[in-house]
Order: sequence, then C-alpha cells, then structure tokens
Amino acid sequence: MKILLLPLLFALTLTTMAQSYRTDEELLKEFQDMKFGMFVHWGPVSLRGTEIGWSRGKEVPSVEYDNLYKDFNPVRFNADEWIKTLKDAGMKYFIITSRHHDGFSLWPTDYSEYNIEATPYKKDVLMEMKQACDKHGVLFGTYYSICDWKHPLYPLGSPGGSTRKDTGDMEKFLPLIQVQTRELIEKYNSRIMWFDGEWEEPWTHEMGQNLYQYLKSVNENILINNRVDKGRKGMEGITISDQYAGDFATPEQRIGTYNIDQPWESCITICTQWSWKPDDELKSTEECLLTLLKTVGGGGNLLLNVGPMPDGRIEPRQADRLREMGNWLKKYGDAVYGTTGGPFKPGDILASARKDSTIFIYLFDSDLELLKLPFPDDVRIKDCSVFKGKKLSFKQDSASVRITLPEKNKEIVTVLKITLTRQAESLETLEI
Repeated sequence: MKILLLPLLFALTLTTMAQSYRTDEELLKEFQDMKFGMFVHWGPVSLRGTEIGWSRGKEVPSVEYDNLYKDFNPVRFNADEWIKTLKDAGMKYFIITSRHHDGFSLWPTDYSEYNIEATPYKKDVLMEMKQACDKHGVLFGTYYSICDWKHPLYPLGSPGGSTRKDTGDMEKFLPLIQVQTRELIEKYNSRIMWFDGEWEEPWTHEMGQNLYQYLKSVNENILINNRVDKGRKGMEGITISDQYAGDFATPEQRIGTYNIDQPWESCITICTQWSWKPDDELKSTEECLLTLLKTVGGGGNLLLNVGPMPDGRIEPRQADRLREMGNWLKKYGDAVYGTTGGPFKPGDILASARKDSTIFIYLFDSDLELLKLPFPDDVRIKDCSVFKGKKLSFKQDSASVRITLPEKNKEIVTVLKITLTRQAESLETLEI
C-alpha cells in the first residue's frame, strides 16, 4: 500500500508551507451565480436503504455494512442520464460523495482497497460522472469525509463516532486524507472540495488550516467549503470567525440566514434521508421551489440532495420532482441565476433578488390583491410588471410602494419585475 510511505512527506509538506492561498474570487462568483446544484449521496449502503455512514453499527451491524460492497452492482448506472436530469432540473453544478464516513471510496483510489474497483461493478463511476459533467458544461465537485469510522487508524468508530479504536492514530491517518484528496483534484479535476466530518475531536484547527493551504497549492483555482476547518457553527453552517479556513459556509437541512456579504450554500435533502430509502417521504414541488427561492433571496445557493437506488438509477419520482422544478426555471430562470439576494429579506409572503437595475419579487401568496413594500424615498421606480408579462399599476410615496397585483394564476410562485432608475444592488436591506 502506497499509504505506508507517506507520513513524513505529509508532515513536511504541511508544516513548511507558506500561508498564502486565498479564495478564487472569479470561481466563487461563478459558483454564486449558478444558485442551484445537485448533491448525491450514494454507495453500497443503498442495498439496505439505510443512512450512509450513520447506520453502520446501528441499523446495520458493522461487519455486514462493511461487506455490502461485495454485492454492489449498479448495472443501470448511467452518468449521462444523471447529468441530463440535473440539467432538466435547472441545476448548474454537481457534488458527489466520493467518500463518506463509512470509508468506502467511490473511485479506484490507489490508497485504499475498499473502493469501487473491489465491487462486482468495478467501473470508475466517478470518472464517468466527471466526463458527463464536462460534456454538459456542469461544474464538477466532490464530497470527502475527514472522518472514517471503518479505518483502523482513524481514532473513532461506529455507531456515529461514539466508540474509540485501540488502533487509532490520527497522525498516521492524515496522509490518507492528503493523497486521496489530491487524487480527486489531479485525476478528476474536482473544482469544489466539499468536506464533512470535521466536527469530531481528532480533527484540529491546525489540521484544517494546513489541509486548506495544501490543496490550494495543488490547484489554487478550486473552492473548499468551511467544513475543512473547525469554524462551522453547527447546522447553521456559518463560519464563526475569519480565522478559520473555507471559501463558503454550509447550512444543513435549513435555509441559511439572510447574508449577502458572505457566500453560503444550504444543503437540503429532496426526501428525508441523504442516501436512498424505499418509500422515503418526498418533498412537494412547492416546498422544493420555495426552498430554492428563499435561499436565493437570502443570498445563498441551494445544493439539493438526491439518493440514487442500488441499481444506479436516480429514483424516478425524485427525477420527476427535479424536472418539475426545472420546468418552472425554464420560464423564470433569468430572475434567479446571476442575481444577488434582497433587498427584501425572505419571509412567508415573498423573497426577492436583484440584478442590474431590476428587483425580482418571488411572491408566494397568490391571494394578495395589493402588495405594499417599504421603499426608500431616494430610489425611484421606473416600471413594474409581471415577469415576462403585463405591466402593473403602482404608487410610490416617500416610504413605500403599493403594487396592484394580477389576478390569481396557476403558477406556484408569481414573479414580479421592478425596474429602477439606478442600480438595484446599491439598495440597503429592507425589512418587510
């Protein structure tokens, strides 16, 4: 195993590196303009329909869980179909669980025998995903878990990191993280490194800082989320201080708090479980769409997760839900992509976003006949209309604007377009 030759190399590389690498601002802007991405949690655990990583040693005995790969044969996997589904949904980027907390590598890594090549399927599914993304113009990224509850050198074990291994040695485990993540960047051109598992005690702030700097030295034109370091504030996902590494924050299973100054991305499941579960409760089209628009209106991206089935297909009902979102975005995507959140903070009635001299209002309450919004006296409204529709009458005074709304329509969300006489991004945040 090559891993045995690397501990000294890892230590020397990280401790002697100048702390000089920063966020790729051009790629970050491109990422923020995309607004909507697909997250995929997939692996041998789909054979049991239990949660990836977390069910090891809990719902599924560890020995049984660790041998699921011997039966993992997703013969109906088609990377091109996955990415076509992503495109049909109006999504712009893709993040796949290359390795979750269970330690299984979804690519034929040179540094662990517990990987896709050891399954009956054998094929490099990660490379097929990357090539499909390249073909369809989709930004490709990989999720990688810092913790590994199976590996003997990682100090904690299943269930859920609640046990400690006699063989654990974090310093000896660190080289595996380095060489595998380098593989993902160099071999698969992963432009986003989406880390997880950093909350556990063996991982330290210094390790996070060093790994961030090391990977930026491998390729400085990548993005790395804030879970590479120890600065994430729980499921809120925010980074509590600029002393911690990370290019964007990661709220989990919730819409992030309104913030147009710091980049963030909410990761949320389309069902209730991250990996595939038979008959899992599927969120409605309305809930998914409102989640996207409230996220965009709050200044963030939405990374919506699907869990493919054991045979390799995205579950048809999940794919249908994604296409329903895509159908809406085909009509209204120009009011979503490339925008900045605000100026109105998202709420139950509406969210908003802006671009150039335009404010887009995502109106959730279809029963309203008159919309009254606070508005600064020194900003004049030039025009108001339904997006790609008829003009609306409005009255603006020194503190507000009143817009007469169209009759109720069949759309889940009504989009309004307010055109100003100046740039919309110059407006301060407004409370509804």
